[in-house]
Amino acid sequence: MTALRFDVGKIPGNDDVPRVAAPDALQTLTAAAVDAGAAWTRLGNTLLVTGAPAQLERARAGRAPAERIEVPAARLHLVIQNGRQFQQGHPEVPVLVDRGRYLVVDLDPAEAGRLVEPSERHLPCFGVRPLPADTVVFEQRPPALARRRAVAEPRVAAVSRDAFAADLRTLAGFRTRHSTSTEFGTALDWADRVLSALGCVTRVQAVALPGGSTQNLIAERPGLGGDGRAVLVTAHLDSINVRDGADAPAPGADDNGSGAAGVLAVARALQDHPGARDLRLILFGGEEQGLFGSRHYVAELAPAERDRIHAVLNMDMIASRNTPSPTVLLEGAAVSQAVLEELAAAAQVHTGLTVQTSLMPFNSDHVPFVDHGIPAVLTIEGADGANDRIHTAGDTLEHLDLDLALEILRMNVAYLEQALGRA
Repeated sequence: MTALRFDVGKIPGNDDVPRVAAPDALQTLTAAAVDAGAAWTRLGNTLLVTGAPAQLERARAGRAPAERIEVPAARLHLVIQNGRQFQQGHPEVPVLVDRGRYLVVDLDPAEAGRLVEPSERHLPCFGVRPLPADTVVFEQRPPALARRRAVAEPRVAAVSRDAFAADLRTLAGFRTRHSTSTEFGTALDWADRVLSALGCVTRVQAVALPGGSTQNLIAERPGLGGDGRAVLVTAHLDSINVRDGADAPAPGADDNGSGAAGVLAVARALQDHPGARDLRLILFGGEEQGLFGSRHYVAELAPAERDRIHAVLNMDMIASRNTPSPTVLLEGAAVSQAVLEELAAAAQVHTGLTVQTSLMPFNSDHVPFVDHGIPAVLTIEGADGANDRIHTAGDTLEHLDLDLALEILRMNVAYLEQALGRA
């Protein structure tokens, strides 16, 4: 025996019957693992404890039912995936813990590096690393009770369902928005017109790609005073069909028509907000090929401009309901902790969202900012790994849940109103 798996919060086989308050039980089990000299890894309400048999027996000590995992510790790996891309590509690899975006798998260490070799056509859709010890991969926070939620602020309530749905239809109506396609350029021009009509000053930034080029669209709305800092709202505009290639249909309704339409929804909701800080809205190209748009944007910033950035809020896939309750994942890094907590607080006050949080940034346009020490958080649908339609021709409008997207947008607008301040 090399690991114990504790699933805290429900009686096994009966999800309707609570067993014990999950946070308290997790803390108790984690403390027991530490006292026993064992290592621990937490994924939501699942706790894995690894160590020698004697350590595991001391850690368990009758505290809670546990599943024995008979796998050498060196073979335990953490996978972070987009959609079901890892499982679809490698069904032969045993999955020991499945939490959608996050998996624990049984994998020969020599195979791990081979599985994530980059493609020339697109960004690898998953990452594999040895199971991290003494680490929270992600936490889960229940929604606030409805009676405790505040009456929505006017700008939070102003998030328009009809306008968001119309923008989504426009974006998913393109045959593809592949970064190097003429359709991508047409979609970018359309978004440029929308943002210009909302009073933003726009510009286009050229971005080189292997074998071609793409563009970023940058829209500015200056603040009315304050500390001279800027708040960025970002999403990638491009879509991709991994299996069938650059010329194949790639409507990208969720990935990432939803996030791109979300940027436009934010622009509308905050159109008349007297913010003290600058608001900058960016639609990136080249994300699916390797975060080219966001990497180029950050690399081109002068150090003083990087220092001006108060926070980056990135939206990628916000409209697919993958869990029984509407859920959002907030993903950042240590530098993003304050932003992450403020977003989680906004969700508690203004929405009914279950909130997952993680400090393991992966594979979206928040990563280049984090890599340069800039506070950035990804807002993405919870358990996005359950969404097996992304990067295919099947990522279409009929699979989307607009109610989930609107809840995430309300959270984001509530946070942004606070972050921008008032002049």
